[in-house]
Amino acid sequence: MTRVAVLGTGVVGRTLSQRLAEVGHDVVTGSRTAKDDRVRSFAEAAGHGELVVNATNGLASIAALTAAGAENVSGKPLLDVSNPLDASGGFPPKVLASDTESNAERIQAAFPQALVVKGLNTMNCAVMARPRDLPGSHTVFLAGNEAGAKTAVRALLADIGWADDEMLDLGDLSAARGLEMYLPLWLRTYGALGTGAFNIHVVRG
Repeated sequence: MTRVAVLGTGVVGRTLSQRLAEVGHDVVTGSRTAKDDRVRSFAEAAGHGELVVNATNGLASIAALTAAGAENVSGKPLLDVSNPLDASGGFPPKVLASDTESNAERIQAAFPQALVVKGLNTMNCAVMARPRDLPGSHTVFLAGNEAGAKTAVRALLADIGWADDEMLDLGDLSAARGLEMYLPLWLRTYGALGTGAFNIHVVRG
């Protein structure tokens, strides 16, 4: 059992919190304001966690982590599932990522002692939390600078159903740029299929 802090009470945060608790982890969800024993302030949740999951809106992630406190994420694996999406212009939202900088890298720069790992952001939260609900094998990508942090994240993903050979390590955190820039294709695929219950599978030759 791992003490996990899930920052964010939107659908992604709620889905991941529920699933991680279901498989036996000690989960506290972080919000701007404490609500009950399982939903605490960002700082209280992050202080509780041995591993922190950033499930906040990408445009609010720095503010949320600032509220959580640098001291509460220092030295801890920080799984960043966020995407920098600007929905102010309607659907599809604008993706504020580029081939020179990602939201994950901005988080790492703002919190240099955190061990940021990008992952799970290329699918919807139902697939993140319950990968076996889709038929067959499919792929989750990881990127990060610290091997130990990626090992901790891989263990967490295995607990919720991801097979080891489905986790594809893309290298250092700069790979998060491509993962976040994938979102325009994901959004178009969602529009074409009419459902978010899909993912991609990397087929090796």
